[in-house]
Amino acid sequence: MSPSDLPVEVVLDRATGPRRAEADELVALFADVSGEPPMVWAGRIVGFGEYEYRYESGHGGRSPLLAFAPTARQHTIYLPDGFAERWPDLMAALGPHRASKVCLYLTRLTGVDRGVLRTLLERALAAARAQAR
Repeated sequence: MSPSDLPVEVVLDRATGPRRAEADELVALFADVSGEPPMVWAGRIVGFGEYEYRYESGHGGRSPLLAFAPTARQHTIYLPDGFAERWPDLMAALGPHRASKVCLYLTRLTGVDRGVLRTLLERALAAARAQAR
């Protein structure tokens, strides 16, 4: 994955209605947690910071430290592999969501505990920084 020159606003505008304002809220939260400005990755993901990773297999690449993708249906937040199993306490307290191996899906931010979301992002950031070493 690599950064692109696409303006962040273009990607944020893919979220419609109330999700568009929520996308702005997520940008502010991610920027505050990461200390990095937003940048578009792969033409559809809003990322903050970047790191290089390399697995024991030798495969590696570049990735944002924190990232999400806003869409008309939901916000997809990209987190470390197995995050739901790593941090079940946070997942239980977060509020309405769905999760896969590396994605947290939030249909709306309504009902989502912002403090828990912040803690989840802080842990994800620490995990990404540890992987970069």
